[in-house]
Amino acid sequence: MKTRYSSLTLVKKNLVDKSERTLQEYNKTLARAKDALSVSLQELNTIEVPQSGTVSQIKASSTLFQFQRAQIEHNRQWVDFAQNQVNQAKEELKKEMIEYEKFKYLELEELKKLAKELQIAQAKELDEIALLTFKKRI
Repeated sequence: MKTRYSSLTLVKKNLVDKSERTLQEYNKTLARAKDALSVSLQELNTIEVPQSGTVSQIKASSTLFQFQRAQIEHNRQWVDFAQNQVNQAKEELKKEMIEYEKFKYLELEELKKLAKELQIAQAKELDEIALLTFKKRI
């Protein structure tokens, strides 16, 4: 049975679904960012410090360390950004769920009201039929 809230409930449900998909995408991005940070940290541990060699080798090693540290910092910022996106998406989903539940409740109350009105109308109709058949018997 359709009510005046049915279309609004459907729209809110679609918004909730969209928010859930967005949250899933942001969670995937966060997982990729964490993986990239983990790989960057592992790569930093694999870089060997030269114990001896030319100045150019030591400078190259130092540059490699600086690059890897910059990469780690970049990945940390990416993780922070992705975490913020996830948190914002969770808040948005929570807000959309509340709105959806409101309209779902209103629709349910409207359906209850319509069912009660239908029941009263049927009772009146049965009473009328009973009166008509009773009068015919007399």
